[in-house]
Amino acid sequence: RASACPCGSGTSYSRCCAPLHCGHVAAETAEQLMRARYCAYAKHLGSYIERTWDPSTRPEVIELSDDLRWTGLEIVRCIRGRREDTAGIVEFRAHHSGRHGDGSLGEVSSFRRVGSSPEGEWVYLGVAR
Repeated sequence: RASACPCGSGTSYSRCCAPLHCGHVAAETAEQLMRARYCAYAKHLGSYIERTWDPSTRPEVIELSDDLRWTGLEIVRCIRGRREDTAGIVEFRAHHSGRHGDGSLGEVSSFRRVGSSPEGEWVYLGVAR
């Protein structure tokens, strides 16, 4: 039986985020990229996180914690970020558990499309201001 994708889409990982992680396809929307990045954190896929982070805002070192287990993703809202857009905002809440108990991380994230719409690829910019 195929395992469910950690991003919470309800689809199997092999049909959901795996093709993005492998580079076979690019995210079509900012929300899809947000889900794939969350899933990459859950699966400790640092190379995908780095590849989809805008170089102008990406830290030199991306640290993935072995002490944290990501347990669920809620998309709160999306502003733009559709196939025809060049920028978007995704507000989310990511739940986790670890040696210090359960918790969640909330963020309003900013994304932009690199290249011409709709052929360009979505990248994560950072916390929206």
